[in-house]
Amino acid sequence: MNAPAGTAGYGSRATELVAQYESIAFEAVHRDVIHLFPQHEADVLDIGAGSGRDAAALAARGHRVVAVEPTPELRQEGKRLHPLPNLEWVDDHLPMLRVMRNSARRFDLILLTAVWMHLDETERKVAMSAVAGLVRAGGVIVMSLRHGPVPEGRRMFDVSADETIALGRQAGLQEHHRSTREDMLGRGDVTWSFLALKRES
Repeated sequence: MNAPAGTAGYGSRATELVAQYESIAFEAVHRDVIHLFPQHEADVLDIGAGSGRDAAALAARGHRVVAVEPTPELRQEGKRLHPLPNLEWVDDHLPMLRVMRNSARRFDLILLTAVWMHLDETERKVAMSAVAGLVRAGGVIVMSLRHGPVPEGRRMFDVSADETIALGRQAGLQEHHRSTREDMLGRGDVTWSFLALKRES
């Protein structure tokens, strides 16, 4: 399987990135949306799971978690750092998510944390349809969008909350939450949007 374009620069910097990801607490990252996460045992899909920080935190809360990560170096580090029995790692990637779609599994919560901005306009349309097909009725997709300069060697696009919500609506999802916040690493020229899209039925 060829590496997706959006993962450029991640494998070679895996050690540095894992340390960066793990330095920020799950509760701090998701403080604006954590109230939307399931309170009881649920099926969770973390797409672009990176080091597994979020996936592991949700598994520790008793959820059944699937962590999708296409970068082998990050996936291996995640397995090493977070060896939990209810945390499963899968090699799959956006926009198609072929492995997950072929599995016929459905989820109560889907996370896309700092992932969506790696997809170009065409890929975002395909990806929204793929992700929407994996969420159960009543389930929620929570995603964060990065706004600001693109780091050297990385592939990113400035994606608006309005566009993302409109794509979700086309895929049968309703806006459930929208907020903005400062960068968690203290970068003054970077801000984030947090969105939740819900499948009502």
